[in-house]
Amino acid sequence: MDTTAARRNILSRIRAASGRAAQPEADELEAAADYLARHPAGPRPPMPEDAAGLVARFIAEARLMGTTVDEVATLAEVPEAAARYLTAGGLPARAVAWRDLEPLPWAQAGLSIEFRKPHDADLIGITGCFCATAETGSLALLSGPGMEVSAGLLPETHIAVVSASRIVVGHEEAFALMRAERGQLPRAVNFISGPSRTGDIEQTIVLGAHGPYRVHAIVVRGA
Repeated sequence: MDTTAARRNILSRIRAASGRAAQPEADELEAAADYLARHPAGPRPPMPEDAAGLVARFIAEARLMGTTVDEVATLAEVPEAAARYLTAGGLPARAVAWRDLEPLPWAQAGLSIEFRKPHDADLIGITGCFCATAETGSLALLSGPGMEVSAGLLPETHIAVVSASRIVVGHEEAFALMRAERGQLPRAVNFISGPSRTGDIEQTIVLGAHGPYRVHAIVVRGA
């Protein structure tokens, strides 16, 4: 049983124990949707309302979090941008990537890409993202077939392809987009805000404690 089915089973048992039907009725779902629609947002900083402003804000906030950022005009330019980044950092030209990125011209850019789940020895992981948030410079990754979240968590370097049209204001808008497009949340939702870090040991910041040492976002203006 996958974790999504297990979650449904647990919730069904809780509902049954409280004297309700195993699955929510239509009126319950409508009430929940109405509550979400009417629930007031908490205090938030002023944010741009136009697409260009959101892109600029995302880039600025991502860099503050330690994410390096490059911009390209089209998806076809992503492999060259990734190659530039890897070469500049003295990093290997070999990576694992999500399967939906396979059509891009990786070999022409001099990169050797395998489209599979990462292994312990993989140093570079290339992913897309469901969306990104301008408010915090975060990447939102959802689990699913061919979209292994581990590709952005296990390798030492994470390269994320970000469509400019998928940059939203904040987490509230990100979750609203998930509900609108997916109906229900997948097994895992990960918000990635820069390289993994910890300050647990004598308040000294250490990168790569629980994930990548490096996060690099390639923003695609025409996507």
